[in-house]
Amino acid sequence: MSEENAHLKPATKREMKSAARLYAMQALFQMESAEMTVDKVRRQFYDHFFGMETEEEGQFVDGDSDLFHELTEAAINQQAKIDQMTDRALVAKWPIARIDSSLRALFRAAGAELILAKTPPKVVINEFVNLAKAFYPDGREAKFVNAVLDHMAREARPEEF
Repeated sequence: MSEENAHLKPATKREMKSAARLYAMQALFQMESAEMTVDKVRRQFYDHFFGMETEEEGQFVDGDSDLFHELTEAAINQQAKIDQMTDRALVAKWPIARIDSSLRALFRAAGAELILAKTPPKVVINEFVNLAKAFYPDGREAKFVNAVLDHMAREARPEEF
């Protein structure tokens, strides 16, 4: 760690989980856009994002590598199920194939976490709505993401509502 960043405290568990969600979303996006395998993309993220420090960006938050692995694994293995849940949550004129690839990656990562059922649905929704706000600060996407994820969560885990 560089001297100017030596004062930075280690990431909290919550920050590491949030970073893992961001990295999973980005990895899923990269897999689709660059047609890369999950193993190759994961290796890039482990090597270049988890705790890495750059002059321009400062220090990247060290992500929760277990959560990152679980989310990318579930998103790949359960993609058809997650995409079908997403399609049912979208209005009929907007099938998942028509939405932005960043949002598709977000819905797949969030859907994976909902299916894994280790995190309360409201936490998953909140975390991914915050990611939508970060990626689309001027748009209505965050409200759209909230509505779609709420529908997906109610389908994936109805007992928690």
